[in-house]
Amino acid sequence: MTSSVAESWTRIEAWLVDNAPSTFAKLAPPAERAAIAAAEEALGLTFPTALTESLLRHDGTAYGVLLPPFWSMLSTRAIADAWRTRTDIHGQEPSDVEAGDAEHEYGPWWHRQWIPFAADGSGDYLVIDQRPTRRSGRIGDADHEDGCRFDPHPMWASLPRLLEMTATALETGDLLDCYERVVTDAELTWDF
Repeated sequence: MTSSVAESWTRIEAWLVDNAPSTFAKLAPPAERAAIAAAEEALGLTFPTALTESLLRHDGTAYGVLLPPFWSMLSTRAIADAWRTRTDIHGQEPSDVEAGDAEHEYGPWWHRQWIPFAADGSGDYLVIDQRPTRRSGRIGDADHEDGCRFDPHPMWASLPRLLEMTATALETGDLLDCYERVVTDAELTWDF
């Protein structure tokens, strides 16, 4: 069973305090419920419970890398801005393209029912797939050139799973999807 978002955040925070205090300092304070509601209204989507719980814990990571290999968590406002930008570029009509069952699935370039929650600073986003399919809730890598890739690795199954596996990799030093945690000058990074 996957840990709750709160349990994973507690583990991540504890490890960061002891091992990467500069990264810990970049964790934003909690989002306001009104800001989350405003972002949901702007997107026309209800955030998944796990995303809301995460935002109520930390409203982003202020460009600090937290998730392997180079992802920074977005603030509530940045989620709405990223979604709006991608939707404006792609167009307002929802895409009917459904990802198949290939090992490394590719979806369309963008879909209105994807909620970006992390960014790499180069125009790519991690998204939560909110399309009403059997894989709703999974995480995709929405590349700014190639479209969205859905990896079958367990860490991409859901936001709670990603946070739990990140917490475990931080605590144990084990590889997470070929990436190893490294701390340099009190700052967390991930090396291949």
